[in-house]
Amino acid sequence: MLTLNGIEELTTRVGTELGTSDWHQVTQQRITDFARDTGDFEAIHLDPDRGRQAGLGGTIAHGLYTLALGPKFLYEIFRMTGHSLGLNYGFEKVRFLSPVTVDSRIRMTATLVDARPIDGGTRFTIRETFEIEGRDKPACVADSVIAYFD
Repeated sequence: MLTLNGIEELTTRVGTELGTSDWHQVTQQRITDFARDTGDFEAIHLDPDRGRQAGLGGTIAHGLYTLALGPKFLYEIFRMTGHSLGLNYGFEKVRFLSPVTVDSRIRMTATLVDARPIDGGTRFTIRETFEIEGRDKPACVADSVIAYFD
C-alpha cells in the first residue's frame, strides 16, 4: 500500500498509476445483498435462467455494485495522511463496459489524472479501472473525484 503524506505529495503523482487492489470475489450472495440493500431486483442479477436467456451466461453483478467497490479498493491502494478531511466529490464519467458474472473476481487500478485547487484544498480526479480476472475488457472505467482539505 502506498502512503502519501499530504496533498502536495499526492499532487506530485498526477499522471501516474497509484496502484492496484487485491482481487475481490463476486458471489451470488453479495449480488443478492446489494439488490436487497438498494431495492434493485432486476432479474438478470438474481435469476440464473433469466441471465442465460439474456445471453449473459447466468447472473451478473449490478454495475453500481462494481462502482461501489471503488472506495474499498482505494483504501487498499493508498492511504493519505497530513490533511484535515477527505470527501467523495462525485464522478466525472462512468462507463460499464463488460458484465461482471457471478463467481468472477475483480480488482481495480487507480491512476491519478488531475489535481485542481479548490477553496481550502485540492480536487483530485482518479481513473478507476475495474478489471475482471481472465478478461481483456474492463468491467468499468470511472473518473472518481475526491477532495482533500488542508
